[in-house]
Amino acid sequence: MDNQLHNQIVNFIWGIADDCLRDVYVRGKYRDVILPMTVIRRLDAMLEDSKQKVLDMRKKLDDAKIDNQWPALCNAAGQAFCNASPFLLRDLTSRSKKQTLKADFEAYLDGFSPNVQEILDKFKFRNQIATMVDADILGAVIEKFISPDINLSPAPVYKDNEKTILRHPGLDNHGMGTIFEELIRKFNEENNEEAGEHWTPRDVVELMADLIFIPVADQIKDATYSCYDGACGTGGMLTVAQDRLLTLAARRGKKVSIHLFGQEINPETYAIAKADMLLKGDGDQAEHIGFGSTLSSDQNPSRQFDFMLSNPPYGKSWKTDAEKMGGKKEIIDTRFNTYLEGGEEMAMIPRTSDGQLLFLLNNVSKMKKDTQLGSRIAEVHNGSSIFTGDAGSGESNARRYMIENDLVEAIIAVPENMFYNTGIGTFIWVLSNKKEERRKGRIQLIDATAMKSPLRRNMGKKNCEFTPEIRKEILRIFLEMEESEISRIFTNEEFGYWSVTVDRPLRLRVYPDREIPTEIFKKVDELESAKKAIASIPKDTPMDDWTAFAKATKLKAATLKKVRPFISEKDPTAQPIDGEPDTDLRDTEIVPFLYEGGIDAFMQNEVLTYAPDAWVDTKKTTIGYEISFSKYFYKPTPMRDMKTIIEDLEELEKASDGMLGEIMGGLLDEYQSV
Repeated sequence: MDNQLHNQIVNFIWGIADDCLRDVYVRGKYRDVILPMTVIRRLDAMLEDSKQKVLDMRKKLDDAKIDNQWPALCNAAGQAFCNASPFLLRDLTSRSKKQTLKADFEAYLDGFSPNVQEILDKFKFRNQIATMVDADILGAVIEKFISPDINLSPAPVYKDNEKTILRHPGLDNHGMGTIFEELIRKFNEENNEEAGEHWTPRDVVELMADLIFIPVADQIKDATYSCYDGACGTGGMLTVAQDRLLTLAARRGKKVSIHLFGQEINPETYAIAKADMLLKGDGDQAEHIGFGSTLSSDQNPSRQFDFMLSNPPYGKSWKTDAEKMGGKKEIIDTRFNTYLEGGEEMAMIPRTSDGQLLFLLNNVSKMKKDTQLGSRIAEVHNGSSIFTGDAGSGESNARRYMIENDLVEAIIAVPENMFYNTGIGTFIWVLSNKKEERRKGRIQLIDATAMKSPLRRNMGKKNCEFTPEIRKEILRIFLEMEESEISRIFTNEEFGYWSVTVDRPLRLRVYPDREIPTEIFKKVDELESAKKAIASIPKDTPMDDWTAFAKATKLKAATLKKVRPFISEKDPTAQPIDGEPDTDLRDTEIVPFLYEGGIDAFMQNEVLTYAPDAWVDTKKTTIGYEISFSKYFYKPTPMRDMKTIIEDLEELEKASDGMLGEIMGGLLDEYQSV
């Protein structure tokens, strides 16, 4: 669709809010009317030509006393939805009385098929009717949406009866979906909300679709494929995925169909996504959009999909979901828990403040294993997913699971300010469980942070984009597995490490004459016995050796434990206590998997040279995985030369009226003499 036409329609609909709703609704509530009315008008426009057929069919069914009429009525409408009321929207503009308009409009809404009713319910649109009627603006809103100045119909509108002079081109399904999304973005921006929860920029989605489809384009067969988005928002990713697969198949002479599945927790965006599917003429697709939380109420627990794209919420708490699943520590969902080779359970539950990795694990759990293509995933995250979490944490375990199962093909760093609601950098994960041979055991990192084109006008925080040329170049780098300053290939093992607990022995010096508090013993005679035992130790008992001292007292271990804090102090010159670490000296060392000689060599080279008494607590050794783009693509800032620094200091000195002179001392004189 032409961008100019797109903007005209969006601006017109936006203007309806200002023209009709001002002084009745606060600006933050305009969306409660405008969004559902946009959907209603689109549905209404698609049903205009078949209205009489639907009414005739309804009369026949009524005469035949058939109860379940909706399948036949939708068939008469030629759509996956219908409206069996006697009205079109334009029929309601003649109502002069408010109550008559209210009754007829409600009858009109009630006439929609059940799949549309669910959409209206999620919008909670009926709650707005009384407000609009009382303010006498319902008629004005309807008139605006059916105005000849706007066309939300797929059919073109002409200025003449001969249909030779075009007034408005038809609005295809893709264009309608784009308008939905733009309206949501504008309303969210107006309300200072997070538009990115609902709309991923189309240029990013296009790149994600390229990454999952084009690498296997030549393997596409005459078949039916499935695509899934567990955080589908308004369904934009699913729409792009569908178009991309159909286009690639057509170029190769293949006949394919694609079934779209999604889930969305926000009622409003769920309603729009489902409406979008209906507008495409496939009622089955609409039924594949589930409502609710993907984490705690998965609507596709047993399904597997060929392709998956998602932009889940990041940096957002999932505490409510955790509670619904029995509490974070009690979650037994197999999507988020796995087992190591030895049978040990490994939890992949991240901190409750950020659940984005759970969405990725949800997709991984739905990968097909028994097909030639397997499954391919593209998912957007912030940096937290690649490096947050120490070894053994849920985040690290999730990365471990995906990397050790060789699922990660590539991670692409996206420029900052690419999304509407955040300026932070993001990353596209590309996963496959059927890697081509050259990618097995390897992960490609692409630093695309500098590959961007500025926008003429900012859209929220988005000030740049991936042009088709840039997307093509990123895809080329990916397909060719090119190694360069912005693309590097690593083995899976290069991201793994051991987290090693290094202990040093506790060393105590004993001061037997110090007072022992009475209250540490329940009985007085216990205290006296302890004092007597301490006093009776041989005079040659070394006070720098707790082990020897304890043995000399012949006291029980429990008694010694009580008195030790009061009669001893740490002393680095004292003798070590066998097997007992000094927790104050405990340290954690990170040993890369690829460190030559492993942990033993690391200890010998990096630790024992400086602390010969140190040892590794093997029971505490854990495995971790992290991916650091800053480490692999660090670009040092060149140091400024001394002359430039001195000149800057001189300027500052002048500006500060000589106050820096004393601080700089003779530095200036020294430089000038050089």
